[in-house]
Amino acid sequence: MYTCEEIAERYGVKVITVWDWIRKKKLPALKIGKEYRIREEDIKAFEDSRLTTSVSQ
Repeated sequence: MYTCEEIAERYGVKVITVWDWIRKKKLPALKIGKEYRIREEDIKAFEDSRLTTSVSQ
């Protein structure tokens, strides 16, 4: 589980941008208390949904 701060650092954006992604349902998150946590599989899905070209495996 990652914090919004960790996600912001990973993508080189501000925390408010991560909150915006969550609010707009672009990035799924769990709200625990007053904070959000993002699961590894949700990060992967978020990245996959933003690929501009298909990746062959």
